[in-house]
Amino acid sequence: MKKIFTIKNIILGILFILIDLIVYIIIGFVILSYEDFYDESLGEYWSLESMTTGQKIAYIGFYFWWILNVILLFFIAFKIFKNLRKPTITQIHN
Repeated sequence: MKKIFTIKNIILGILFILIDLIVYIIIGFVILSYEDFYDESLGEYWSLESMTTGQKIAYIGFYFWWILNVILLFFIAFKIFKNLRKPTITQIHN
């Protein structure tokens, strides 16, 4: 049976987590700039009319990135489940 938790997979997992955190931090800083410089005359708070283009991209990108994380978690869980359920040669012959 193929090993799931190899050194390579653990390092890749940590790398993916670090990249994910960096993206969340960048999006957070852009959204924080919206909160710091919000102008009531531009529109309702958290409405897209009151945001600049970069802030709109960060706002929509936050939810897009969240959905990608959920899909990735399901994919990883599926791969682990599939590897654990794969029959070995000794199980097939019994």
